[in-house]
Amino acid sequence: MDGEASGPGGAAIARRWAIDLAILVAIGLLMGFLSPFASERAPVVGRYVYWMICMVGGGLIGVLTDGLLRRRIAAIWRRAAVVSVLMTPPVSLLVLTTEHLLMGGPFDWTGYQRLLWQVWPISLAVMVVRALAWRRSPVRVETLTVIAPPLPEVEANFRRRLSAKRRGARLIAVEAHDHYLKVHTDAGEELITLRFADALDELARAHGWRVHRSWWVAADAVEAVRWRRGAGEMRLAGGLVAPVSRTHAPTLKAAGWF
Repeated sequence: MDGEASGPGGAAIARRWAIDLAILVAIGLLMGFLSPFASERAPVVGRYVYWMICMVGGGLIGVLTDGLLRRRIAAIWRRAAVVSVLMTPPVSLLVLTTEHLLMGGPFDWTGYQRLLWQVWPISLAVMVVRALAWRRSPVRVETLTVIAPPLPEVEANFRRRLSAKRRGARLIAVEAHDHYLKVHTDAGEELITLRFADALDELARAHGWRVHRSWWVAADAVEAVRWRRGAGEMRLAGGLVAPVSRTHAPTLKAAGWF
């Protein structure tokens, strides 16, 4: 069926069949009430039994046919038309048999040919109703990661540790090197004496993420993120590449990069 929600295998299949069966029963009750094709001449109970057998039994033939064609014909309306044609011969035989057993109608070739032209439009209508019931408008989901520029005060303490040349430069990343930190900016790199843990504390409110045990990156410097073979890497402004560890990958996923 097209567009139905996914779920546990057995439960989802049972739910689909239950909904299809409810649709067919409702149509059978409607046809019993309308009594087309002179079926109003039959007793009330017999009339409803006749239409329930024809609509539910015939409809299930259509549902099974639709299931066989779903992978070959993706377009739901085209498939409904094709299914209505293919189901007509066996459904006509079902209707002919039901008429013969319940109403004493003739069981011959002439009656079968007559039924083909009556059954096909009803089969088409049933398949269209079913398609309408299962059709859902396509859901369009757009995601956008918006990185706001950091406020100057949240990086002020950290920036005071840089030389005058780089204090006002764009911060790209901070890389730990033993007891030193390599600070990457758009004005070049600079080594400062500071523990990585202390740098993370000073940058806690800045727009960026720790992506590795020895890397912190500014959010607005990230250009691309790639993950393969259990390891990730980030392409940053200026051509810099930073590693991404499994431990910190969920942070980037939450930010929309995966």
